[in-house]
Amino acid sequence: MSEITNEIKNEIKKRRTFAIISHPDAGKTTLTEKFLLYGGAINQAGSVKGKATAKHAVSDWMEIEKERGISVTSSVLQFNYDGFCINILDTPGHQDFSEDTYRTLMAADSAVMVIDASKGVEAQTRKLFKVCTMRHIPIFTFINKMDREAMDTFELLDDIENELGIATCPVNWPIGSGKEFRGVYDRNTKKVELFSDTQKGTTQGEVRKIDINDPEIDSLITEDQKNQLEEEIELQDGAGAEFDQELVSKGELSPVFFGSALTNFGVETFLQHFLAMTSSPLPRKSDDGIIDPMKEEDFSAFVFKIQANMNKAHRDRIAFMRICSGKFEAGMDVFHIQGGKKVRLSQPQQMMASERHMVSEAYGGDIIGVFDPGIFSIGDTLTTSAKRYAYEGIPTFAPEHFARVRQVDTMKRKQFIKGINQIAQEGAIQIFQEYNTGMEEIIVGVVGVLQFDVLKYRLENEYNVEIRMDSLPYEYIRWIANEEVDMDKLSGTSDMKKIKDLKGRPLLLFVNEWSVRMTQERNDGLILEEFGRS
Repeated sequence: MSEITNEIKNEIKKRRTFAIISHPDAGKTTLTEKFLLYGGAINQAGSVKGKATAKHAVSDWMEIEKERGISVTSSVLQFNYDGFCINILDTPGHQDFSEDTYRTLMAADSAVMVIDASKGVEAQTRKLFKVCTMRHIPIFTFINKMDREAMDTFELLDDIENELGIATCPVNWPIGSGKEFRGVYDRNTKKVELFSDTQKGTTQGEVRKIDINDPEIDSLITEDQKNQLEEEIELQDGAGAEFDQELVSKGELSPVFFGSALTNFGVETFLQHFLAMTSSPLPRKSDDGIIDPMKEEDFSAFVFKIQANMNKAHRDRIAFMRICSGKFEAGMDVFHIQGGKKVRLSQPQQMMASERHMVSEAYGGDIIGVFDPGIFSIGDTLTTSAKRYAYEGIPTFAPEHFARVRQVDTMKRKQFIKGINQIAQEGAIQIFQEYNTGMEEIIVGVVGVLQFDVLKYRLENEYNVEIRMDSLPYEYIRWIANEEVDMDKLSGTSDMKKIKDLKGRPLLLFVNEWSVRMTQERNDGLILEEFGRS
């Protein structure tokens, strides 16, 4: 293997790739827009639900997202700032689309968790956080909406530590909240950054910083606020965790920042600290050992997302891949490990939501979309290396809701099968068949019920197919790990249903959880798994 060139090394060193996660309405999309604003990627930020201007967030591109004001699919956004090339993976906040977020986190090196200052840790944050801890990736916390009434600062920090099981280290400390919000105190520089509500939608306006011991501070914050700040800082210094870069890198300590994404306050400060505290793209596990982008010259990448019909005019499918090592060049030939053959990566592009531009080159850490003629699946590995290794597979999460789906117009069977298959390949839904029949009976499984609405909407709008859905009572699905099991002789319970996935692998559906245990007891040696592999 030849030595990696300095050009590739230097480009990879500049890269930062992170996912941004939160509960719905915590302000994640607004924060993302402000990052893009600082990087010069957009000129004006439009509020997600800005009724006056009817602007939509740049990261929400699907029609149903614009109608409902929620993100249902992950977006990939890239911008440059202060010599860094930053890839943001914006994820859906709504729990019904959490599987898309799980997969996106597989492509990130760190995560930014946005928390609403008035609500603290919410259900969805908890669920997504567990995925981050499973991967031991660094987590940075931005406590948003300080310009509104907020919970007590210590309560917020306790909430994060108790709910998520991670130590916190506030880098700055808020002075007041809501109408009394005056700014934040930087614990390292001992300066107060003053809040001003004049920068909505722009990066203009000076950020004023003043030393806490400067006499002028007395005219800017009240005596009570100053006394309270001194008391709280003394308490935090005495009892709180100290900043430790090694613990941050291991995902065991979360640096915490306070601000208001809507008014731009604290966003740039956060971005600057974040870039200083994160590393360039991390090594990845493969079945041939660890692949380190700083040592591996050959190009390699894995597919973590597939999206059809991003642009109605194109009617195309885009495979999103995370580059793990080497340099990508447009039109290059790579070996598709799962397909067992060489493929040419054509029409490479980077996204700004639905806006796309062709790229001629990209490096380890970058996210690119390539045209998919229907050959890629989530989890696939592509490489130019003579070593035929594959990156770790991406788990398929167990659906919790099931419905039988059929098309209303029997003449549109072909469009129906094509549409439902394409949407399934994106990973948003999982489709199954009755164990002993063909594609006549299609059963759809989803992680969250809103996915059924998205499926219905997309089949009607993108494939011109109207469907009827009948919900099924099953709540538990299990993959059969041992292939030698004779499905016909399998002894189950009355509420069990035998099905198979698109690859013909057998699965079982159950209404009750106790039926899972009973079926295992009745069939000696039967191994049932909660997760499938993509």
